[in-house]
Amino acid sequence: MLAARNLTRRFGPLLAVDDLSFEVEPGTVLGFLGPNGAGKSTTMKMLTGFLTPDSGTAEVFGHDIREDSVAARRLIGYLPEGAPLYGELTVAQLLQFVAGARGYSGVERQQRVADAAARLELGDVMQQTIETLSKGFKRRVGLAQAILHDPPVLILDEPTDGLDPNQKHQVRQLIREMAANKIIVISTHILEEVDALCGRAMIIARGRLLADDTPSGLLARSRYHNAVTLQVDDPERAASRLGELDEAREVEVRNACVTVFPSGRGNLFQAVSRAIESSSWQVQQLQLEPGRFDEVFRSITREEAA
Repeated sequence: MLAARNLTRRFGPLLAVDDLSFEVEPGTVLGFLGPNGAGKSTTMKMLTGFLTPDSGTAEVFGHDIREDSVAARRLIGYLPEGAPLYGELTVAQLLQFVAGARGYSGVERQQRVADAAARLELGDVMQQTIETLSKGFKRRVGLAQAILHDPPVLILDEPTDGLDPNQKHQVRQLIREMAANKIIVISTHILEEVDALCGRAMIIARGRLLADDTPSGLLARSRYHNAVTLQVDDPERAASRLGELDEAREVEVRNACVTVFPSGRGNLFQAVSRAIESSSWQVQQLQLEPGRFDEVFRSITREEAA
């Protein structure tokens, strides 16, 4: 497994990562969330041996990243923030260089490069210099070099940053295909990505771990979890009627939508549906809310800031 053991890192007076510990088992896609400056990229750099912690360590399948760094890093594929690459090289040259650095030669080296390029659909740009590529293509080249040696651990810092919707779909599908027997840690600002890809999510702020749960577990913390939202012609009148329900704790009207929050007594969705039918309202939209990631994220990180 991948394990962080009391990782701590300072930059002068700034405590970037504060005694951070966690473990990740194979078959897990872990979403690593936090506001800007939370310590996500610093943590990833320490997990991969790129940055030495002031105290604590990390282990990759039993190899200590400080004491057995080369063996640990052989098991990791790393896509850093910004995907720094050698701009003067062509895509083919860069991937050939990485394959050689990973110890491949001859036919296997050629096959590794071809497979990584095919999975990221880089065929049309293989002879193009990296400095001339779009941000999205640079990101895809960075991901290609990370998976080239088929590592059991992938550390991906903002893997879909700069990609268009089609490219995001492609990369997410690739991550799903690899997820069954790998450890994949993804730093992202895109909350929908957590729901789409991750079986587990961690939220950090000021270098401290604030939440570690499944996406559904985090959604259950939302005040909107199991709330009912509807769009009607007269939202104020509907809100007044729905606020009388035993199943309703609170009612909110915003942007012509009415949101009814559950009291915990009975089935709120059924009660709202009965009220709609008995009142003969014209309803344009009706939905049961699973919860809202953005609201949970703000709530958790604001508590830390306070």
